[in-house]
Amino acid sequence: MQAEPVRRQVTVTEEGPVLVHGPIEVTLDDGRRVSSDRAVTALCTCRRSRRYPFCDTSHRRRSRNRPAAARSSVPQGDGMLSTTAPQPVCQSTLPEPRGPLSTAVLATLRGSTAVPDATEIGSAVIEQADPHGDDLQLALYCCYELHYRGFAEDPDDPVADDLEWHPGLLGLRRRMEQVFLTALRSDVPGGTDVTAEINTLLVEVVGASGVSHHLCRAGQLWQLREYIAHRSIYHLKEADPQAWVIPRLSGPAKAALVAVEHDEYGAGDPQRMHARLFADMMTELGLSPRYGAYLDAAPAATLAEVNFMSLCGLHRQLRGALIGQFATVELTSSPGSNRLVQAMQRLDCGPASIRFYAEHIEADAVHEQLLRRGVIAPLLAAEPELAADVVFGIQASTLLADQFSDLLLSRWPQDQTTLRNPLPDAPGQD
Repeated sequence: MQAEPVRRQVTVTEEGPVLVHGPIEVTLDDGRRVSSDRAVTALCTCRRSRRYPFCDTSHRRRSRNRPAAARSSVPQGDGMLSTTAPQPVCQSTLPEPRGPLSTAVLATLRGSTAVPDATEIGSAVIEQADPHGDDLQLALYCCYELHYRGFAEDPDDPVADDLEWHPGLLGLRRRMEQVFLTALRSDVPGGTDVTAEINTLLVEVVGASGVSHHLCRAGQLWQLREYIAHRSIYHLKEADPQAWVIPRLSGPAKAALVAVEHDEYGAGDPQRMHARLFADMMTELGLSPRYGAYLDAAPAATLAEVNFMSLCGLHRQLRGALIGQFATVELTSSPGSNRLVQAMQRLDCGPASIRFYAEHIEADAVHEQLLRRGVIAPLLAAEPELAADVVFGIQASTLLADQFSDLLLSRWPQDQTTLRNPLPDAPGQD
């Protein structure tokens, strides 16, 4: 009996690359052969790529000057997506504390003297804190948020901008960071073989089970909405933590990272910024697109992933780790995004929901090439001593992502919410 031929999924994108699923070998017109072992490979069709035959987003410079209506394949004016100018995004409101550390941080932000503030927390309290627990992770998140959009516009508890550099908060943050970092370093094997770590990321295990697999095959709408609420903690400021590493790089690595960030920010089009696309998706799914709307609901596992990005971004000595973190996301995102598109389609979600993840199927397949060849390779050629940090960033990001996945997949089969404050359509919220 003749074996069934292997069928590769090939996706043709509008004015973009051809996306080929699975390891491939490409024969060029001059007879040379190049191969890719990526789960999804973006092949250039405009022939402008400097890494031809692999896409490097050069096609976006060509299409950027076209009218927005001509570029977009998402229906406008149908009540699903707003056709008006985007409104100013509201700032985060202060969350409720979850223990002595977050109580101290929030007391400092509120200017309260009723409880010990950040300068009065003893070492024993910090050293005994669970590095992956709600209290420490929320306290860290609130400290880091002062370096993003802050809490200045909280209508109930406006926080002064100058608290970003409050000595007590900075000192407490540093001690909490040490607890978190020590735990992460003890939980991962470490090493210096960046190539081996990247090769591991490039291989999807047959029969793997993860959050995107579950949502694709059998996820319910309330679970999808919970997942989006979790992810809003990062995606409403998508690419912002990684922007901190730009001035810490130089030469080709810096140029390539800027190209990736430029794409994350919509290639000059505010309507295509990934954070804006995510907010549009939230609106369509009946979730609040307000920045930080689900901070109080987010458990430690959700906060820890974002905190690790902020931690690495704010410390020059961890620049290699942030590159490793960014590479981990970009190298593994396309297959998961493809499954989430299928989940959205199965659940009859609208075009804005599908658009966000469809964008990431293409974008992250391209970014994988830029990060591997354009950022990591020249960075390590110039600073080989950063290899251990890049490996740490990859391993720690994978560990934290697994912890987040374990939380969702341990509760959803039991019809249990994974948020601290359940959404209205979660089981038991009738």
